[in-house]
Amino acid sequence: MKSILITGCSSGIGHAVALGLRQRGWRVFASARDAADVARLEGEGLESTRLDLNDSTSIRDAATEVLARTGGTLHALFNNGGFGQVGAVEDLTRDALREQFETNLFGWVELTNRLVPAMRAQGHGRIVMNSSVLGYAAFPYRGAYNAVKFALEGLSDTLRMELAGAGIHVSLVEPGPIVSRFRENCLPHFEKHIDWQGSAHRTRYESQLARLKNPGPVAPFTLGPEAVLEKVIHALESPRPRARYPVTAPSVAFWWLKRLLSTRMMDKLLLRASGEGKR
Repeated sequence: MKSILITGCSSGIGHAVALGLRQRGWRVFASARDAADVARLEGEGLESTRLDLNDSTSIRDAATEVLARTGGTLHALFNNGGFGQVGAVEDLTRDALREQFETNLFGWVELTNRLVPAMRAQGHGRIVMNSSVLGYAAFPYRGAYNAVKFALEGLSDTLRMELAGAGIHVSLVEPGPIVSRFRENCLPHFEKHIDWQGSAHRTRYESQLARLKNPGPVAPFTLGPEAVLEKVIHALESPRPRARYPVTAPSVAFWWLKRLLSTRMMDKLLLRASGEGKR
């Protein structure tokens, strides 16, 4: 039975991928930060462990526990846990940026580095990173999230080349709009770090806050998390996994348009797609 550790399984993409892979016969270790979510995941028939991506001790303990339960082997890792920090770049504090990178990048790399030796020893492995369309097409008011996903793309490309010949494949999944609790989870971080009432962007923030608190109808081209599961399955099970898997029509479209349009034209398109920063 092939085994996989997945981060961020309390909801959304991580939860859907964990359940979908279990149905395909994988031994799934579905991790979450909160003990209540760990208990719920175990109640759903998944093996679960607590893992806080902001805590090196938690990362070490989770990696050690999973490897102990598998006899020192692990076929795959799906890095997925994290959140999105909303806010104009001029309103981002050092603490806001640090928190975004600690959770969405540094924790992922630390966990990956603890598991790569086991994959090297067994001579094979799959590492899948959940990036975003915002890892190559920047939206306004998403500077911190754009930055961490751009960085993830670069690190993943480097890791893929460094692991060439080791039997370990690295893939990026790049979703566009997916049904999840992403906006709901953005709100507390926005309120914590952004002084929106004193900002030059206050009017735009008012529109964004309305959407964060009351998301309303699903945006066009939004797909369920099962669309990501399909790509993760290919990255894990194909004999020739791809380096990148765009998910949703906007993700595919922006990937091509960035290569075809001038920077000025791409900026105009992205501003329009973001509702001039109101979405």
